[in-house]
Amino acid sequence: MAFWDRLKDTTASMQTQLVAKKNDLKSGAFRDASMAMCALVAAADGTIDPSERARVAQLIATNEVLQNFPAADLQRRFDDYLNKLTADFEFGKVSVLQEVAKAKKKPAEARAVVQIGIVIGGADGNFDKTEQGVVREACYALDLAPAEFDL
Repeated sequence: MAFWDRLKDTTASMQTQLVAKKNDLKSGAFRDASMAMCALVAAADGTIDPSERARVAQLIATNEVLQNFPAADLQRRFDDYLNKLTADFEFGKVSVLQEVAKAKKKPAEARAVVQIGIVIGGADGNFDKTEQGVVREACYALDLAPAEFDL
């Protein structure tokens, strides 16, 4: 049970850190990278079912940090990235990781993108190995050490 408690504490801590930086997270690069990260986590196992898509879309719509952007715009971007991943996961993943990498110019935004991935991945209480793997890949794309996030 300790793992679940630690996961809840980690996601709560990440969300608190994100909210504290909310006013600094308003760039287009952050918006796009965040939606790309959400899509990567949602499709981490190579597939996405409608209930998972809806769950992640709901998390995006209710995340306080992402409310800096119009919900319809976020939804459209999330869906576009998911469509790339579902059409051809491996090829789509390369394209979506390139979007994530655009946030690396601003270290605070890059870290926030990774934190969003962890929050989204852990929201259902099960941040599984495939989700952790795509977040780790995003860390590399952002020139961040996965160990900084306990990945």
